[in-house]
Amino acid sequence: MTNEQATPAIANSLKGVNVYLVGLMGSGKTTIGKVLAKKLNYRFIDTDAMVELVAQRSIAELFATEGEAAFRQLETQVLAELSAYPRSAIATGGGIVLSRDNWSYLHHGLVVWLDVPIDSLYRRLQNDTKRPLLQHDNPKQRLQDLLDERRSLYAQADVRVLLQGDEPPSQVGDRVLEEIQKVLKPELNAASEHN
Repeated sequence: MTNEQATPAIANSLKGVNVYLVGLMGSGKTTIGKVLAKKLNYRFIDTDAMVELVAQRSIAELFATEGEAAFRQLETQVLAELSAYPRSAIATGGGIVLSRDNWSYLHHGLVVWLDVPIDSLYRRLQNDTKRPLLQHDNPKQRLQDLLDERRSLYAQADVRVLLQGDEPPSQVGDRVLEEIQKVLKPELNAASEHN
């Protein structure tokens, strides 16, 4: 079965369950979320974009004026609302995994960790001035510190996709779907045994 043929079967197996993309900033959650939404016939939502819409200012401005704690609180409110809408591919902020409350929403869907090497992330982000957590003397070390802090949380995802950072988005989308299918197969097999 080709990827094009497998995608509707995967979408049906998901039964409308949301797919949440987690990972460090720059890992491609927004790009791959859009690819997955198209392939699965899901809507695409970016939690960072929704936070900016609700706050009516950029995340950098929110961090500067109200601090990270206020941003995280708003992020949780946005996630709570978005989790109520099925058939969504949702790109999350890199730190969304830090809150236990957020996991109560994430666990109602299928969580996919896009795991990209630090060197690749740094190449992607080295000229990005919009990310408050990267405004640091040593941004590459900051990325490593963030990964070290969050790795055990990202590892709670249902699916982990190791990326090299230079793969075309459509290829990454196909790989993510293959990994999702592996997770769904045991459930499908168990269901068919009970019938």
